[in-house]
Amino acid sequence: MGTLHSVRNPDPYVALARSSIVAYVRDRRRFSPPPDLAAELLARQAGAFVSLKKRGELRGCIGTYLPTEPNLAEEIIENAIRAATADPRFPPVQPEELPELDVSVDVLSPPEPCTAGDLDPKRYGVIVESGWRRGLLLPDLPGVDTVEEQLWIAKLKAGLPPDAPCQLYRFTVERHTE
Repeated sequence: MGTLHSVRNPDPYVALARSSIVAYVRDRRRFSPPPDLAAELLARQAGAFVSLKKRGELRGCIGTYLPTEPNLAEEIIENAIRAATADPRFPPVQPEELPELDVSVDVLSPPEPCTAGDLDPKRYGVIVESGWRRGLLLPDLPGVDTVEEQLWIAKLKAGLPPDAPCQLYRFTVERHTE
């Protein structure tokens, strides 16, 4: 799990996501990682989700459950920009909103096949899959307290009926917050 850091020593994952969002929203410029970036961000590949909240309410969330970029830094940069500008549930973030945003980054473990009995919504995220339909729900979300709720929401996101049979995968996250 990520830890809370002071503004003087921000979490490098969150700082990278925030810098990427600010550069893109203000200047339509793609952020380049600084030379002193934490080595683990350049050496590691993983799926990552970037979540934005404004006054405690979701404002954008986009991610990848498997790596699509050469390293985790690039994965975070791409998903941060997409969370701010391309989440279909929300209009693009405007420059005046930037100070109001809280940013978090979830780095995902590789998904593993499971059954409903293997799930715990506080510990594991879930992916439901049926044919080309896929829905993902991160773990430890407010108001998602049971496996049934978790599966219902993930199936809804996949466009599947609640009773649809599907393949299940679980994953853990390393959560980085401001």
